[in-house]
Formats: sequence, C-alpha cells, structure tokens
Amino acid sequence: MQFGASMFFTDYAIPPGDLAAALEQRGFDSIWAPEHSHIPLSRKTPFPAGGDLPKKYYDAMDPFVALTAAAMAAPTLKIGTGVCLVAQRDPIQLAKLVASIDQVSQGRFLFGIGNGWNQDEMENHGTDFSTRHKRARENVEAMKAIWTQTKAEYHGDIVKFGPMMAWPKPVQSPHPPVYVGGAFPWSARRAIRYAEGWLPQAARRGAYRQIADMIPDFRRMTEEAGRPPLKITVWHGRRDLDLMKRYEDLGVERVVFSLDSLPAEDLTPKIDEIAAFVHKARG
Repeated sequence: MQFGASMFFTDYAIPPGDLAAALEQRGFDSIWAPEHSHIPLSRKTPFPAGGDLPKKYYDAMDPFVALTAAAMAAPTLKIGTGVCLVAQRDPIQLAKLVASIDQVSQGRFLFGIGNGWNQDEMENHGTDFSTRHKRARENVEAMKAIWTQTKAEYHGDIVKFGPMMAWPKPVQSPHPPVYVGGAFPWSARRAIRYAEGWLPQAARRGAYRQIADMIPDFRRMTEEAGRPPLKITVWHGRRDLDLMKRYEDLGVERVVFSLDSLPAEDLTPKIDEIAAFVHKARG
C-alpha cells in the first residue's frame, strides 16, 4: 500500500514544487490537488462539513498548473487531482489538459474527479446542478473517446460533438486512470459504471462507521456489475496503525493525508510527523 498527500495550493502555502520534492524525499508516492475555480458569495448549498467555508477554498490555485510544477520538481512522484470538478469544465479542453499533463509528467497523472456540491459555483459555469451527475459521466465518456480514438465523436444527451481530432494523446494506455470521489453508495455506483478507481468519503451513517466498512460492499457491487476490481485510494487523517493494516488487507491501493495550506517552515514538521507514521505503517 502506498501513501500520498493532498493540499489546497495557495499563494501563501509552500510552493507545489517544494512540497512535491519534500514528499518524494520522504517516500510518499503521490501528491494531490483539489479544485474550486471560485467561490460565489451567495450560498444555495451549505458547506458539506458544516460551518463557514475555509479560506483555502476561495484561494485554491488551478490544480493542473500546480501539479505540473510538482511533476517537474519530483520526477518519480505521481500527481493527481483530488478532485477535479469535471461537471463544470468543458470536456474537449479538459481532455487536452489531462493528456498534456500526462505527457509532461511522462505518464504519472491520476485523474480524480468529483461531481461537486456548490450549486452557485456550477451555475456560474453554465452547469445545471440538477443534471450534474449525467454531465460528469458524459464528460468522462467523451474524454475517453478523445484520448483513445484518432477521429473521436460523442453523442450524449448533454455533451455532443461530431468527428474531430485532438492531440496529444496520453502516455498511459489507454488513458490515465479515472477515480470517482464522493459518498457511498452513489459515488461507488458511478465509479463502477465508468471509472477505474474510487475515492470514497468517510461516512458515519447506518452500518458504515468508517471507510473500511464500505469496502467489502463496494467489492461485491463491482463483482456483481461484471467489472474487474477497481483501485481504491482513501483520504484519511487518522494515524492509526491498526486501521492502516486493515486498509492493506482490504486491498486499498493508497492512503492520502490532507495537509494544511501553510508555508514551508510551518508545514515541514507536520510532514515529518506523517512520514514517521508512514514508516511505522510500512513495518
């Protein structure tokens, strides 16, 4: 099992290249960047975690720019969006972004996507909040056509384009793995339908007190759908050795730790603490 780290990259936090180099030196396998294009001052949907929206949500850099800098600074580190708000992006332009970053990173890109929660943000992009899940799926299907076909076309209910040509193609074959993020069971169903991996969110409802409790049901759902086993990357802040062992036994590919958006002098000791825990978890 591998370990990664995620941070909202901002102009007051450690630069992406510096963080990537620090993580690579300490044995992490990946660096992840979330996304918000902007935050409208109106609020049709509450912040899922409750309370006020943290400042870093307003300040986040574009993930593809930040991850390109990270890829150049750390030549072995995987780079991932955690997550890209795919429903509010143009699929043709996003397909080119993903293929380009996979090219410049020499095949190290992991495409984590989410369907989003902020209705106001989406509507500013022209996305209908009520159909965002269908748009996200069609965007992904359209991008896969662009990545894998010389003359691609797609005809969905929302996303539509006739035969076209777009390069570059990704380095990874047939394309970078798509990981769907979100709550169980909805994101699990979407991952099984059109992705290669799942980024589950924590849940404390009913029978599921933690992410590990969901995974056996996710594996069963995947098998019943006739899909091969999907990759699972878990976001987790708890440094619990027993839980890490349980994740490993459940076949989790990677655990990602969230970092605060802090300057290097404040963040480095925290990275060292997590790295020491990771060393113990690896035995």
